Amino acid sequence: MLVIDSLLRHQFYEPGRTAFSENGREVSYRSLFEHAERIRNVLLHHGVRPGDRVALLLARGIDAACCIYGTLFAGACYVPLDVQNPALRLSFIIGDVQPRCMIGHGERPQWCSSAVEWIDINDPEFFEDEPEGDVDVIYRPGPEELAAILYTSGSTGNPKGVAISCRAIDAFVVWSSTTFGITDTDRIAALAPFHFDLSLFDLFTSVHCAAHTCFVPQSLTLSPAKLVAWLEEMAVTSWYTVPAMLAFLAMRGRLGPDRLPRMKRILFAGEVFPLPGLMKLADALPDVELYNLFGPTESNVCTYWPVMRHRLADLETIPIGGAACNAELMINDDGELLVSGPCLMSGYWQNGDVRAVDFPWYHTGDRVSYNELGELLYLGRMDRMIKSSGYRIEPAEIEVVINRFEQVQCSVVIGESDPISGQRLVAVVVGQGVELDGLRIYLKQNLATYMQPYRFVQLDALPLLSNGKVDHRAVAGMIQERHVE
Repeated sequence: MLVIDSLLRHQFYEPGRTAFSENGREVSYRSLFEHAERIRNVLLHHGVRPGDRVALLLARGIDAACCIYGTLFAGACYVPLDVQNPALRLSFIIGDVQPRCMIGHGERPQWCSSAVEWIDINDPEFFEDEPEGDVDVIYRPGPEELAAILYTSGSTGNPKGVAISCRAIDAFVVWSSTTFGITDTDRIAALAPFHFDLSLFDLFTSVHCAAHTCFVPQSLTLSPAKLVAWLEEMAVTSWYTVPAMLAFLAMRGRLGPDRLPRMKRILFAGEVFPLPGLMKLADALPDVELYNLFGPTESNVCTYWPVMRHRLADLETIPIGGAACNAELMINDDGELLVSGPCLMSGYWQNGDVRAVDFPWYHTGDRVSYNELGELLYLGRMDRMIKSSGYRIEPAEIEVVINRFEQVQCSVVIGESDPISGQRLVAVVVGQGVELDGLRIYLKQNLATYMQPYRFVQLDALPLLSNGKVDHRAVAGMIQERHVE
């Protein structure tokens, strides 16, 4: 794996260079290597072998990053879990991915099966062994061996694991480092959680280039002015994040041409950036390069568009541009974007094994077309997927949970346009005397925070098409007319 070789080189030739920093704590490239080796030794002690999965119940930060590299050193595949997910969702993922062990803080969670080895990262006895200090003991995976499994929302009502190979990560690392000119002088702001594919840039492109990754304090995400001040204080040069966060900063972060003097480039992905927000950001930071990156988790980044400020006023929608990561692109007769190439996933993980999809072309489910300049335009989803604040959400997963609530007969979840998050979730429920306060509490216990509907609409019945299926377009129209509960 390219990034492992890069880390081994940096820890030898530039041992004192900072790799990661978080809330005043720093680890050098030599220290990152040593931490990863200790964790590798612990994993081997617990029976982890090449090809095994290691689940990480850790928040974004230095500890989790070291565990990811330690897992890769052991030849295993890391599975980052969202620590804010409800127990039922986490339990399903553990049952599906069947990890050899799980690393977290403190005692084993009640939902974690006893068949999974639990490792408390705070327990010093697990880290008593000194690292070998020998790069020859580091496992060197083949290109098709799995490096990560990232769980996303699934249309069946359960999350699905996207299996990502070393080959796919290497393709992204080479493309992103070259395309954006990342060097060892860069300081990269890291805000994406590790179960989100944007984190591959923060974790791997940065290390490949010997850059310094600065983990953004979570407390700053609700205070745009303080976040801008932190970016200045940390002298951040590069940031890969979601449009919702950038729109928030553009509106309330007191940005202007005199702010963020060290920032060279901002990359964004995960959802459509509303044009007014992008124009405001582009005007506020005239000297910062902006890039629109596009692609589902299954392909990571497959297209990109360098933002051309002089064209923004005349655009109706922001182009997603041309091919990235050596991807091959094709539009089928239905207008759907198909992707092939080294950036593609290995398949979906199900019940302890990879289930390959119909390669070499992956059907993204995204409707696209070319403009007169030969740039791809995103026209929406072929299916019902919703993208909100960078998260990919399958409405069916939320509907399955809502329909389990005793008073609900049926439900539909719709994405409502929002200038900040892109889309907000609206739940339409049918049932006699549905107690919405009780439903909200129930959903908080069973769904991730980003999957909570921000409002509910009650109907006597759902509108149907002639074939008996729900008329989702009619539902979307009705929620604008009905009283919001």
